[in-house]
Amino acid sequence: MTHDRRHFLSLAGIGGGAFAIFGCSAAPAAAPERFAVTLSDAQWKAKLSPAAYQVLRHEDTERPYSSPLNGEKRAGIFACAGCKLPLFSSKTKFESGTGWPSFWAPLPNAVATKTDRAMMMARTEVHCRRCGGHLGHVFDDGPKPTGKRYCMNGLAMTFRAV
Repeated sequence: MTHDRRHFLSLAGIGGGAFAIFGCSAAPAAAPERFAVTLSDAQWKAKLSPAAYQVLRHEDTERPYSSPLNGEKRAGIFACAGCKLPLFSSKTKFESGTGWPSFWAPLPNAVATKTDRAMMMARTEVHCRRCGGHLGHVFDDGPKPTGKRYCMNGLAMTFRAV
């Protein structure tokens, strides 16, 4: 009997630890966000390149230093590759050394955020306010004046020089 109780308590402890580590909770799921631009999965696949589709619609991450937008230095606007909403001005772009295009601020009313727990830690995911496309993440280690680093996937954006 003692062996059975120890076994049960050990398994219960392991299960409780797994729930704590993997972020499981009894809290109700949040209602899905609604976006002004909505397409079916097939429409998104037809509209985007396979790599952009994976980033924007399935929250994938491109390899660091693989995007031409990382080295883009001209004056212009970075827009959502999914819906063309202007997201960032080149005036806020900076070299973060991370291998992804980085900005210290988005354009007004361009992006929204949510908590991302996919890597067993809480990060702030950034998505397009209009279509919900995944752009990247924002961190608190950027330059002044905001102290933010919007670390974006180049595949999630287009660039238009002005």
